[in-house]
Amino acid sequence: MGKYVLKRLGYVVLVFLIISFLMYALYNLIPTDPARAQLEPMRQQLRPDEYQVMYQQLRQQMGLDDSLLVRYLRWLGLWTDMDGTFNGMFQGNMGYSQFFKKDAVDVIIEPMGNTIFINIFSTILSLGITIPVGIYCAVHKGKKFDQGMQVVTILGYSIPIYIIALVFMYFFCVTWRIFPVMGSRTAGIIYANSWEAFVDKLYHFTLPVIVMTFGSLGGMTRYVRSSMIEALSMDYIRTARAKGLREKVVIYSHAWRNALLPVVTSIFGWFLSIFSGSVIIENTFALNGMGRLYWQGLNNQDFELVLAIQMFYTVVSLIGSLLIDISYGLVDPRVRVNK
Repeated sequence: MGKYVLKRLGYVVLVFLIISFLMYALYNLIPTDPARAQLEPMRQQLRPDEYQVMYQQLRQQMGLDDSLLVRYLRWLGLWTDMDGTFNGMFQGNMGYSQFFKKDAVDVIIEPMGNTIFINIFSTILSLGITIPVGIYCAVHKGKKFDQGMQVVTILGYSIPIYIIALVFMYFFCVTWRIFPVMGSRTAGIIYANSWEAFVDKLYHFTLPVIVMTFGSLGGMTRYVRSSMIEALSMDYIRTARAKGLREKVVIYSHAWRNALLPVVTSIFGWFLSIFSGSVIIENTFALNGMGRLYWQGLNNQDFELVLAIQMFYTVVSLIGSLLIDISYGLVDPRVRVNK
Protein backbone atom coordinates (compact mmCIF):
# COMPACT_ATOMS: atom_id res chain seq x y z
CA MET A 1 0.00 0.00 0.00
CA GLY A 2 2.77 2.41 0.90
CA LYS A 3 4.64 1.84 -2.36
CA TYR A 4 1.46 2.35 -4.33
CA VAL A 5 0.68 5.63 -2.56
CA LEU A 6 4.21 6.91 -3.19
CA LYS A 7 3.93 5.92 -6.84
CA ARG A 8 0.62 7.72 -7.17
CA LEU A 9 2.05 10.79 -5.43
CA GLY A 10 4.82 10.80 -8.02
CA TYR A 11 2.20 10.77 -10.78
CA VAL A 12 0.34 13.61 -9.06
CA VAL A 13 3.49 15.75 -8.94
CA LEU A 14 4.27 14.99 -12.60
CA VAL A 15 0.74 15.82 -13.76
CA PHE A 16 0.76 19.00 -11.67
CA LEU A 17 4.00 20.15 -13.29
CA ILE A 18 2.64 19.44 -16.78
CA ILE A 19 -0.68 21.20 -16.16
CA SER A 20 0.92 24.17 -14.41
CA PHE A 21 3.40 24.64 -17.27
CA LEU A 22 0.64 24.48 -19.88
CA MET A 23 -1.51 26.96 -17.95
CA TYR A 24 1.43 29.31 -17.41
CA ALA A 25 2.37 29.12 -21.09
CA LEU A 26 -1.21 29.80 -22.20
CA TYR A 27 -1.55 32.86 -19.99
CA ASN A 28 1.79 34.14 -21.25
CA LEU A 29 0.39 34.06 -24.79
CA ILE A 30 -2.15 36.72 -23.80
CA PRO A 31 -0.89 40.13 -25.00
CA THR A 32 -0.52 41.79 -21.60
CA ASP A 33 2.47 43.46 -19.93
CA PRO A 34 2.58 43.22 -16.11
CA ALA A 35 5.26 45.91 -15.88
CA ARG A 36 3.25 48.36 -17.97
CA ALA A 37 0.08 47.58 -16.04
CA GLN A 38 1.85 48.26 -12.73
CA LEU A 39 3.26 51.60 -13.95
CA GLU A 40 0.10 52.77 -15.71
CA PRO A 41 -1.30 54.75 -12.70
CA MET A 42 1.95 56.77 -12.58
CA ARG A 43 2.15 57.48 -16.30
CA GLN A 44 0.59 60.94 -16.16
CA GLN A 45 3.04 62.04 -13.45
CA LEU A 46 6.19 61.04 -15.35
CA ARG A 47 7.94 62.43 -18.36
CA PRO A 48 8.12 59.99 -21.32
CA ASP A 49 11.84 59.36 -20.82
CA GLU A 50 11.39 58.78 -17.06
CA TYR A 51 8.49 56.43 -17.73
CA GLN A 52 10.55 54.44 -20.24
CA VAL A 53 13.49 54.13 -17.85
CA MET A 54 11.26 52.96 -15.01
CA TYR A 55 9.47 50.59 -17.37
CA GLN A 56 12.71 48.93 -18.48
CA GLN A 57 13.95 48.69 -14.88
CA LEU A 58 10.69 47.10 -13.77
CA ARG A 59 10.75 44.60 -16.63
CA GLN A 60 14.27 43.61 -15.58
CA GLN A 61 13.26 43.31 -11.92
CA MET A 62 10.27 41.14 -12.85
CA GLY A 63 12.39 39.00 -15.19
CA LEU A 64 10.02 39.51 -18.12
CA ASP A 65 12.85 39.42 -20.65
CA ASP A 66 13.91 35.90 -19.62
CA SER A 67 12.83 32.77 -21.47
CA LEU A 68 9.46 31.14 -20.81
CA LEU A 69 11.04 28.16 -19.04
CA VAL A 70 13.08 30.37 -16.69
CA ARG A 71 10.02 32.48 -15.85
CA TYR A 72 7.97 29.34 -15.23
CA LEU A 73 10.59 27.86 -12.89
CA ARG A 74 10.86 31.21 -11.11
CA TRP A 75 7.08 31.30 -10.76
CA LEU A 76 7.18 27.83 -9.19
CA GLY A 77 10.02 28.84 -6.89
CA LEU A 78 12.61 26.54 -8.48
CA TRP A 79 14.68 29.37 -9.99
CA THR A 80 16.22 32.31 -8.17
CA ASP A 81 14.87 35.84 -8.47
CA MET A 82 17.03 38.78 -9.43
CA ASP A 83 18.08 39.14 -5.78
CA GLY A 84 19.27 35.51 -5.67
CA THR A 85 16.43 34.14 -3.51
CA PHE A 86 13.74 31.57 -4.23
CA ASN A 87 10.34 33.23 -4.04
CA GLY A 88 7.68 31.36 -5.98
CA MET A 89 4.61 29.21 -5.55
CA PHE A 90 6.38 26.57 -3.46
CA GLN A 91 7.47 29.34 -1.08
CA GLY A 92 3.91 30.69 -0.80
CA ASN A 93 4.18 33.48 -3.38
CA MET A 94 1.35 33.13 -5.92
CA GLY A 95 2.04 36.40 -7.69
CA TYR A 96 0.64 39.92 -7.48
CA SER A 97 -2.96 40.92 -8.14
CA GLN A 98 -3.05 43.99 -10.37
CA PHE A 99 -6.75 44.56 -9.69
CA PHE A 100 -6.67 44.29 -5.88
CA LYS A 101 -3.16 45.77 -5.63
CA LYS A 102 -1.84 43.14 -3.21
CA ASP A 103 -0.36 39.66 -3.18
CA ALA A 104 -2.57 36.98 -4.72
CA VAL A 105 -2.22 34.82 -1.59
CA ASP A 106 -3.75 37.57 0.56
CA VAL A 107 -6.60 37.91 -1.93
CA ILE A 108 -7.55 34.23 -2.13
CA ILE A 109 -7.20 33.14 1.53
CA GLU A 110 -10.71 34.17 2.65
CA PRO A 111 -12.51 33.15 -0.58
CA MET A 112 -10.71 29.78 -0.49
CA GLY A 113 -11.97 29.12 3.03
CA ASN A 114 -15.51 30.10 2.04
CA THR A 115 -15.50 27.86 -1.03
CA ILE A 116 -14.15 24.88 0.91
CA PHE A 117 -16.72 25.52 3.67
CA ILE A 118 -19.64 25.61 1.22
CA ASN A 119 -18.56 22.55 -0.74
CA ILE A 120 -17.72 20.39 2.28
CA PHE A 121 -21.07 21.10 3.95
CA SER A 122 -23.07 20.54 0.75
CA THR A 123 -21.18 17.28 0.13
CA ILE A 124 -21.90 15.99 3.65
CA LEU A 125 -25.58 16.89 3.35
CA SER A 126 -25.88 15.39 -0.12
CA LEU A 127 -24.27 12.09 0.88
CA GLY A 128 -26.38 11.95 4.03
CA ILE A 129 -29.50 12.14 1.86
CA THR A 130 -28.62 10.38 -1.38
CA ILE A 131 -27.11 7.19 0.06
CA PRO A 132 -30.07 6.22 2.32
CA VAL A 133 -32.62 7.29 -0.31
CA GLY A 134 -30.80 5.45 -3.10
CA ILE A 135 -30.56 2.26 -1.03
CA TYR A 136 -34.24 2.48 -0.02
CA CYS A 137 -35.32 2.99 -3.65
CA ALA A 138 -33.25 0.00 -4.78
CA VAL A 139 -34.67 -2.28 -2.07
CA HIS A 140 -38.23 -1.12 -2.86
CA LYS A 141 -37.78 -1.00 -6.62
CA GLY A 142 -41.01 -0.26 -8.50
CA LYS A 143 -42.94 0.86 -5.40
CA LYS A 144 -44.65 4.25 -5.17
CA PHE A 145 -41.78 5.86 -3.27
CA ASP A 146 -39.27 4.67 -5.85
CA GLN A 147 -41.42 5.92 -8.73
CA GLY A 148 -41.89 9.29 -7.05
CA MET A 149 -38.17 9.65 -6.39
CA GLN A 150 -37.44 8.79 -10.02
CA VAL A 151 -39.53 11.79 -11.09
CA VAL A 152 -37.90 14.05 -8.49
CA THR A 153 -34.35 12.98 -9.38
CA ILE A 154 -34.96 13.43 -13.11
CA LEU A 155 -36.24 16.95 -12.49
CA GLY A 156 -33.34 17.75 -10.18
CA TYR A 157 -30.84 16.35 -12.66
CA SER A 158 -32.36 18.20 -15.62
CA ILE A 159 -32.93 21.68 -14.19
CA PRO A 160 -29.85 23.96 -14.35
CA ILE A 161 -28.42 24.94 -10.99
CA TYR A 162 -28.94 28.67 -11.56
CA ILE A 163 -32.68 28.09 -12.16
CA ILE A 164 -32.87 26.19 -8.87
CA ALA A 165 -31.01 29.05 -7.17
CA LEU A 166 -33.42 31.68 -8.53
CA VAL A 167 -36.48 29.66 -7.47
CA PHE A 168 -35.10 29.17 -3.95
CA MET A 169 -34.16 32.86 -3.72
CA TYR A 170 -37.68 33.89 -4.71
CA PHE A 171 -39.35 31.80 -2.02
CA PHE A 172 -36.81 31.85 0.84
CA CYS A 173 -35.52 35.42 0.38
CA VAL A 174 -38.26 37.46 -1.30
CA THR A 175 -41.51 35.78 -0.28
CA TRP A 176 -40.76 34.29 3.14
CA ARG A 177 -37.73 36.49 4.01
CA ILE A 178 -35.97 33.68 5.87
CA PHE A 179 -32.49 34.14 4.37
CA PRO A 180 -30.61 37.13 2.92
CA VAL A 181 -30.63 37.52 -0.85
CA MET A 182 -26.87 37.78 -1.27
CA GLY A 183 -23.58 38.50 0.43
CA SER A 184 -21.25 36.67 2.81
CA ARG A 185 -21.91 38.86 5.85
CA THR A 186 -24.37 41.42 7.18
CA ALA A 187 -23.47 44.88 5.90
CA GLY A 188 -22.22 47.35 8.51
CA ILE A 189 -22.15 44.86 11.38
CA ILE A 190 -19.31 44.81 13.92
CA TYR A 191 -18.78 41.40 15.49
CA ALA A 192 -18.17 41.17 19.22
CA ASN A 193 -16.27 37.89 18.84
CA SER A 194 -15.39 35.20 16.33
CA TRP A 195 -18.46 33.15 17.25
CA GLU A 196 -20.80 35.93 16.11
CA ALA A 197 -18.85 36.18 12.85
CA PHE A 198 -19.18 32.43 12.31
CA VAL A 199 -22.94 32.44 13.01
CA ASP A 200 -23.49 35.35 10.62
CA LYS A 201 -21.46 33.62 7.90
CA LEU A 202 -23.38 30.39 8.47
CA TYR A 203 -26.66 32.32 8.15
CA HIS A 204 -25.60 33.74 4.77
CA PHE A 205 -24.22 30.41 3.52
CA THR A 206 -27.22 28.26 4.51
CA LEU A 207 -29.32 28.89 1.40
CA PRO A 208 -26.42 28.44 -1.07
CA VAL A 209 -25.56 25.13 0.63
CA ILE A 210 -29.22 24.04 0.39
CA VAL A 211 -29.30 24.96 -3.32
CA MET A 212 -26.06 23.08 -4.07
CA THR A 213 -27.31 20.08 -2.10
CA PHE A 214 -30.66 20.03 -3.88
CA GLY A 215 -29.02 20.43 -7.27
CA SER A 216 -26.73 17.45 -6.70
CA LEU A 217 -29.33 15.02 -5.31
CA GLY A 218 -30.66 13.78 -8.64
CA GLY A 219 -27.53 12.34 -10.23
CA MET A 220 -26.06 10.82 -7.08
CA THR A 221 -29.33 9.23 -5.93
CA ARG A 222 -29.82 7.57 -9.31
CA TYR A 223 -26.26 6.27 -9.27
CA VAL A 224 -26.56 4.76 -5.77
CA ARG A 225 -29.90 3.22 -6.73
CA SER A 226 -28.57 1.62 -9.92
CA SER A 227 -25.47 0.27 -8.14
CA MET A 228 -27.59 -1.26 -5.39
CA ILE A 229 -30.06 -2.79 -7.85
CA GLU A 230 -27.17 -4.46 -9.67
CA ALA A 231 -25.68 -5.72 -6.39
CA LEU A 232 -29.03 -7.07 -5.15
CA SER A 233 -29.44 -9.12 -8.34
CA MET A 234 -26.21 -11.07 -7.76
CA ASP A 235 -26.17 -14.76 -6.82
CA TYR A 236 -24.41 -14.21 -3.49
CA ILE A 237 -27.36 -12.09 -2.32
CA ARG A 238 -29.78 -14.94 -3.01
CA THR A 239 -27.37 -17.27 -1.21
CA ALA A 240 -27.23 -14.95 1.81
CA ARG A 241 -31.01 -14.81 1.96
CA ALA A 242 -31.23 -18.58 1.60
CA LYS A 243 -28.97 -18.93 4.63
CA GLY A 244 -31.59 -17.07 6.65
CA LEU A 245 -29.60 -13.88 7.26
CA ARG A 246 -31.56 -10.86 8.34
CA GLU A 247 -32.55 -8.49 5.53
CA LYS A 248 -30.57 -5.60 7.04
CA VAL A 249 -27.44 -7.77 7.10
CA VAL A 250 -28.00 -8.78 3.49
CA ILE A 251 -28.53 -5.18 2.36
CA TYR A 252 -25.82 -3.37 4.29
CA SER A 253 -23.14 -6.04 4.90
CA HIS A 254 -23.34 -7.78 1.53
CA ALA A 255 -25.07 -5.72 -1.15
CA TRP A 256 -24.00 -2.23 -0.08
CA ARG A 257 -20.35 -3.15 0.44
CA ASN A 258 -20.15 -4.49 -3.11
CA ALA A 259 -22.11 -1.58 -4.56
CA LEU A 260 -19.84 0.90 -2.80
CA LEU A 261 -16.84 0.59 -5.15
CA PRO A 262 -18.41 2.24 -8.22
CA VAL A 263 -20.18 4.70 -5.94
CA VAL A 264 -16.86 5.82 -4.40
CA THR A 265 -15.53 6.62 -7.86
CA SER A 266 -18.57 8.72 -8.67
CA ILE A 267 -18.52 10.44 -5.26
CA PHE A 268 -15.10 12.01 -5.79
CA GLY A 269 -15.88 12.93 -9.38
CA TRP A 270 -19.16 14.43 -8.28
CA PHE A 271 -17.38 16.29 -5.45
CA LEU A 272 -15.06 17.92 -8.01
CA SER A 273 -18.05 18.88 -10.16
CA ILE A 274 -19.57 20.59 -7.11
CA PHE A 275 -16.44 22.74 -6.86
CA SER A 276 -16.85 23.82 -10.47
CA GLY A 277 -20.58 24.36 -9.95
CA SER A 278 -19.89 26.67 -7.02
CA VAL A 279 -18.70 29.27 -9.56
CA ILE A 280 -22.34 29.78 -10.58
CA ILE A 281 -23.68 29.69 -7.02
CA GLU A 282 -21.12 32.16 -5.69
CA ASN A 283 -21.88 34.62 -8.48
CA THR A 284 -25.64 34.19 -8.06
CA PHE A 285 -25.54 34.83 -4.31
CA ALA A 286 -22.62 37.31 -4.49
CA LEU A 287 -20.57 35.20 -2.09
CA ASN A 288 -16.92 35.93 -1.47
CA GLY A 289 -15.66 32.63 -2.83
CA MET A 290 -13.11 31.31 -5.28
CA GLY A 291 -15.64 31.01 -8.10
CA ARG A 292 -16.71 34.64 -7.88
CA LEU A 293 -13.10 35.76 -7.44
CA TYR A 294 -12.14 33.76 -10.54
CA TRP A 295 -14.86 35.53 -12.52
CA GLN A 296 -13.69 38.93 -11.27
CA GLY A 297 -10.11 38.11 -12.22
CA LEU A 298 -11.10 37.15 -15.76
CA ASN A 299 -13.24 40.25 -16.24
CA ASN A 300 -10.44 42.53 -15.01
CA GLN A 301 -7.65 40.64 -16.82
CA ASP A 302 -5.93 39.92 -13.51
CA PHE A 303 -4.16 36.89 -14.92
CA GLU A 304 -1.75 36.21 -12.05
CA LEU A 305 -4.72 35.94 -9.71
CA VAL A 306 -6.61 33.77 -12.20
CA LEU A 307 -3.59 31.49 -12.56
CA ALA A 308 -3.35 31.11 -8.78
CA ILE A 309 -7.02 30.12 -8.63
CA GLN A 310 -6.51 27.66 -11.47
CA MET A 311 -3.72 26.02 -9.50
CA PHE A 312 -6.05 25.69 -6.52
CA TYR A 313 -8.61 23.81 -8.62
CA THR A 314 -5.84 21.72 -10.16
CA VAL A 315 -4.59 20.63 -6.73
CA VAL A 316 -8.14 19.80 -5.61
CA SER A 317 -8.68 17.67 -8.73
CA LEU A 318 -5.39 15.81 -8.33
CA ILE A 319 -6.02 15.12 -4.65
CA GLY A 320 -9.49 13.83 -5.53
CA SER A 321 -8.02 11.51 -8.16
CA LEU A 322 -5.45 10.23 -5.65
CA LEU A 323 -8.14 9.56 -3.04
CA ILE A 324 -10.19 7.61 -5.59
CA ASP A 325 -7.28 5.29 -6.29
CA ILE A 326 -6.45 4.80 -2.62
CA SER A 327 -10.09 4.18 -1.70
CA TYR A 328 -10.28 1.15 -4.00
CA GLY A 329 -8.05 -0.88 -1.71
CA LEU A 330 -9.86 0.32 1.40
CA VAL A 331 -13.37 -0.39 0.13
CA ASP A 332 -12.78 -3.66 -1.72
CA PRO A 333 -10.07 -6.01 -0.38
CA ARG A 334 -10.08 -7.82 -3.75
CA VAL A 335 -8.34 -4.79 -5.21
CA ARG A 336 -4.66 -5.18 -4.35
CA VAL A 337 -3.29 -1.66 -4.64
CA ASN A 338 0.18 -2.73 -3.58
CA LYS A 339 0.76 -4.74 -6.75
